[in-house]
Amino acid sequence: MSETKELTYSDVSEHTSKKDLYLVVHDKVYNCSSFVDEHPGGEEVLLDVGGQDATEAFEDVGHSDEAREILNGLLIGNLKRQAGDPSPSTSAPSSTPGRPQSATDSAGLGIGIYALILVGGALAFFAYQYLASNSQNKS
Repeated sequence: MSETKELTYSDVSEHTSKKDLYLVVHDKVYNCSSFVDEHPGGEEVLLDVGGQDATEAFEDVGHSDEAREILNGLLIGNLKRQAGDPSPSTSAPSSTPGRPQSATDSAGLGIGIYALILVGGALAFFAYQYLASNSQNKS
């Protein structure tokens, strides 16, 4: 590509169908139409972020170097940000419906589940000890 094309967020948002699908990753615009059927995660993953900034979704998955090379082959231009455009998705601090959880959200959930299992195990242990000592006292 000799000349880099500049597309606005408005331009990108018009391309949301399986046959005409643009994504933004790190302020670069990619035409993913030819890759929708080949995407290992399924077409829905791409269609869910079609016409949008997919940076966070792309990075959260932890794509391989090969996936990044494929993405580079789909590059059609750069995103020209304008006033009123949504801010880059990497700066979004909280989880929104339809958006994958960030690594921080997942870590918090993992710690909560671990704590729940630990407390539940401790309660079960003490309940067992209490019941075992009561049954021995009755014998």
